[in-house]
Amino acid sequence: MKKFPTRRKILQHSANGFGLLALSSILAEHVGLRSGVGRNGALAAAYDQLGDPTSTGLHHPAKIKNVIFLFMDGGPSQVDTFDPKPLLLKEHGKPFPASIDATQFDQNGTSFGSPFQFAPYGKSGLVMSELFPHLSKLADDLCVIRSMKSEFSEHSQACMFLHSGNPIQGRPSLGAWVGYGLGTENKNLPEYVVVNGGLLPIGGPENFSNAFLPAIHQATIFDAFSGGETVSNISPAEPLSVQRAMLDFVRQQDHRFLRNPAGLSTEEQWIESAIQNYETASAMQLAVPDLVDFKNETHETHSLYGTDSADPLLAQYARQCMLARRLVERGVRFVEITCVKGIRFIAPWDDHENIEAGHRRNAKVVDQPIAALIADLKARGLLDSTLLVFAGEFGRTPFAQGGKGRDHNPQGFSIWLAGGGIKGGYCHGATDEFGYRAVENVVTMHDLHATILHLLGIDHERLTFRWGGRDFRLTDVHGTVVRECLA
Repeated sequence: MKKFPTRRKILQHSANGFGLLALSSILAEHVGLRSGVGRNGALAAAYDQLGDPTSTGLHHPAKIKNVIFLFMDGGPSQVDTFDPKPLLLKEHGKPFPASIDATQFDQNGTSFGSPFQFAPYGKSGLVMSELFPHLSKLADDLCVIRSMKSEFSEHSQACMFLHSGNPIQGRPSLGAWVGYGLGTENKNLPEYVVVNGGLLPIGGPENFSNAFLPAIHQATIFDAFSGGETVSNISPAEPLSVQRAMLDFVRQQDHRFLRNPAGLSTEEQWIESAIQNYETASAMQLAVPDLVDFKNETHETHSLYGTDSADPLLAQYARQCMLARRLVERGVRFVEITCVKGIRFIAPWDDHENIEAGHRRNAKVVDQPIAALIADLKARGLLDSTLLVFAGEFGRTPFAQGGKGRDHNPQGFSIWLAGGGIKGGYCHGATDEFGYRAVENVVTMHDLHATILHLLGIDHERLTFRWGGRDFRLTDVHGTVVRECLA
């Protein structure tokens, strides 16, 4: 009789062993966290049972354990935030002197110098716009990349590209890949959470999709704006004893199916994901109420973030940032914070009509809470193990759309990183003298994704998943780690 390999052996040798990391979180419950040994100790113990006592399950030592993605929906203008262009200001109101690529709305006007003042901040002298008075005090913690480039000038494709490395639906998002590779540090909470401020990116939940990865890796969306339950149906409809009995029955039936030789097919992983999702959902009913209860936060912390602000939109974004910190504190691997509803009907930073008014409003909402998040993480000893990414899906044109707005510009724009493993007070790359095209040390979306995975201890070329007869990865066949930005 032919002897089939055990599931443990399959997980060990397929997909570079990353499937085993999900198993390790289950094994860790039985192995136990030995005294003085952290998460990697539990992983090492799990691997020890599989004949590899030295492995932590990572490709190389990790600099961080968690990621907070601050998505600036709509595309902030690089020449009004982090990329000053004196020549553009000098040419203000004159015909734009360089060639112009096709734009989204083809309403191109004259050169448009920034209406905002720029100044150097911190010991590093990092130059930033007046839009961020709180964040500028933390300039020495920021690594600004001024040479980002996307391939798409339309929101839905650009958002999908930023989130998944592909412009169309059907590919896993960055957060899903991180969860697939590393799993969660808290079995009572999802590994990937989106804190929704009322405006999902254009393209909706597909931006946070697990696609062909097991369903356990899809984002869980936390509602931070409606005033109702943070997670739908989080309150048990039945007594916990009744619910536990139902879950035990469902799990028993699922495992009976898996033990049936007819059921051992390519769909096996999806059944196991369903089992894990049931269990996580059950655990969340106890974990989430405490997570979203801010009563134990001090008055000073609330004031730091701005949850007590008279501006309701600022107060809401402050609560989102505070919740993100609490999620990271509890071991959630990847947290995305979306923009708040109320500034614009969609994509708040998408200022086609009045860049000055729109950007002032957007910056006012996010500046204090984000600065507080960085400072709070640092005070709690969490910043060294957390990466913050501040990015939109593209930038904006250095020439006017109409009279006072700016159109979409994927050719060159700015983002910033902060936290563990990042070189603070540093600017990387450059756009041309008008801030239009990235011309020096260009960084692509695949480069950004490769760098984030690298900081997590993952080689982006080796994190793969076989689907439809080929091995897929987040960065496809592209991507280079931006080592100049690493500390």
